[in-house]
Amino acid sequence: MSLSVDVFVLDANGKRRIQDVPDGGSDSAGFESWRTRVWGTEVVRSLGATFLPVLAEADLTVEPEQVPEFLRECFLLRENLERIVTETEPVRTVEEHRHAIYERLAIIEAAAQRASAMGGGILIW
Repeated sequence: MSLSVDVFVLDANGKRRIQDVPDGGSDSAGFESWRTRVWGTEVVRSLGATFLPVLAEADLTVEPEQVPEFLRECFLLRENLERIVTETEPVRTVEEHRHAIYERLAIIEAAAQRASAMGGGILIW
């Protein structure tokens, strides 16, 4: 099973409406095991991340007004990618692990940018 990242907008009644992933896009936020093996690790927490570590315990909802802060967290993780790679357990080789984290983070960031553009939020589940 895999983690998915989706963009939602709130309708007139305040109900979340999940948006389709753009053609050619992806919604993969990593393997289910990444809840604790990557996003919820001590290294990610020690960097000051507060959103993605939630995945270790539950699904993550980023409300529309939180998206700018969430994007800052993604940037923080990207800036510290090598530390995250070396301090988390690779499923395969270190290079494959680096590439996988880089790609999943890019997918999460793209979803957050789409959410920001439409006044929506993010759901990682």
